[in-house]
Amino acid sequence: MKHGHASEPFPADEGGEARPRRDAALAGLVAESPGEVLLAAARMLEEVPTAFFALSTDWRFTYVNAHAERVLHASREELLGGNVWALFPAAVGTDFETSYRHAMTTGEPVRFDAHYPDPLNAWYEVRAWPTPVGLAVYFFDITERVELQQRTERSARHAALTAAVTAELTRSLDPEETAGAVARALVPELADWCIVSLAHVDESGAARGLRDIGWWHADPEARPVVERYVRYRMPALLDQSFLYRALRAGPVTVPSDATEAVQAVLAPGQAREDLGRLAPASAAALPLRARGRTLGAISLFNGSGRPSLGPEELALACEVSDRAGLALDNLYLYGRQRRVAEELQRSLLTDPPPLSHLDVAVRYVPAGQAAKVGGDWYDVFDRPDGSTMLMIGDVAGHDVRAAAAMGQVRSMLRGIAVTSAAAAGPAEVLHEVDRALRALRHDTVATAAVVCVDEAPVDGAVAVRWSSAGHPPPMVVGPDGAVTVLRGTHLLLGIDPETPRADAHLTLRSGDTLLLYTDGLVERRDGGGLRTGIGRLAAALADLAGLGPEDLCDRLLEGLLPGAPEDDVAVMAVRLRP
Repeated sequence: MKHGHASEPFPADEGGEARPRRDAALAGLVAESPGEVLLAAARMLEEVPTAFFALSTDWRFTYVNAHAERVLHASREELLGGNVWALFPAAVGTDFETSYRHAMTTGEPVRFDAHYPDPLNAWYEVRAWPTPVGLAVYFFDITERVELQQRTERSARHAALTAAVTAELTRSLDPEETAGAVARALVPELADWCIVSLAHVDESGAARGLRDIGWWHADPEARPVVERYVRYRMPALLDQSFLYRALRAGPVTVPSDATEAVQAVLAPGQAREDLGRLAPASAAALPLRARGRTLGAISLFNGSGRPSLGPEELALACEVSDRAGLALDNLYLYGRQRRVAEELQRSLLTDPPPLSHLDVAVRYVPAGQAAKVGGDWYDVFDRPDGSTMLMIGDVAGHDVRAAAAMGQVRSMLRGIAVTSAAAAGPAEVLHEVDRALRALRHDTVATAAVVCVDEAPVDGAVAVRWSSAGHPPPMVVGPDGAVTVLRGTHLLLGIDPETPRADAHLTLRSGDTLLLYTDGLVERRDGGGLRTGIGRLAAALADLAGLGPEDLCDRLLEGLLPGAPEDDVAVMAVRLRP
């Protein structure tokens, strides 16, 4: 049969001899259907802008209107009397045949959408209903509508994929964990299976070496093979491999025969054998780049049941790799800054010195998933008059700046406490620090609790003075489990240097334990606020009253902190030695 647009068989002009000639032709086209009514119906079908044809009970064309000629790319002379399955063999076994035969057998009309391959290569909306002499079929070319819908759906899927990858890139601060999450996000949207490779980035920021870190396969049964392939792939890669070419020059695609092509750049061994089992039909390798350096690569593989990446999918894959490269570079940069800040913070949080009459235990726990550095701190030291100063505080913020500010406030408190007059109590020390912050135009805001313990106990007890600048209340637990919450606080440091401050007094007896802590131990986003957290801590402290300071700190942290604390935590337990 011929394929091409058939010309209109009759002129549009209804005058002159055109109508008689057309009517005569239509009468001949309507098999065994003489009469004015049928002739009028045929004339109407000829003029409607919808493709229509009629089939006999033995599946032969008995009528085809002009619009159907154009849509089917065949003339009436080619179609009339011909068998539909012989003229359109690609319809056999598809929705076309199934639906037509169902309508003819059951007498029920059918409606469906279906795609006919080359040479028509179009989508059709089909409506067919049985007649006494066969089957009547209306059909519409809906290719443009379907393609628009498919483009919209692809855009939605691509937007969803980009959003999913972006979410995975921001979920974790660990590059290796992020690489695994990205691999899982790309499968099966862009590939049947995927491998993410990362370079080792040293402290200077230089990227060296390459390791396969993350991988995933859409088929669970194939995942053990991919896992083994990943274990042996990197040592087996030759210099001319597609992965190394992508690292040097940009994205590389293998649109067909990928198994043979990739095996050719693998040294003989387990990796080459496993690739044969995985049998990719197409592949692509894309570098992970950011700020002028290459941090790794993404390898995408598709099997024979899936086409290779087209231009649209490749562009999306490149966008994903660019985002991943930038996010990974940010993680490496952040990691270096975090390690510097942690070293700074831990260098300031030293172990307490040996004390003649006090047992002191201290703990510091960084935040689990935030910046992992912050403003929490503690300090223990003796003053020249023999008294002991205990301090704990929290500078606002959870970043490198907060850690640096913490170091400055801690140093001010220590320096002022050591150099001030012997009679100067905790309130006066806090007041002088407030004045120093204002004089130095320091914009730091911090909480702090300062405790001064007298030089030596008298009759198994020691006098204690304390003052708080907006800090959570200290607690004292006795040997019998009775807990006292020390209420009374003043304005935070860094707000108003003229705010009045005063010392509070208590007596610490043999066996009593004084607990100082930061708000990260008691505050939870979903735990009822500070008041609830303080009550929870007091109850836990009563249950653990018989423990020494070291064990007490460990058990409190174990019982009250989640696996990944939202805030950093500092704790100090002080017991008067018998």
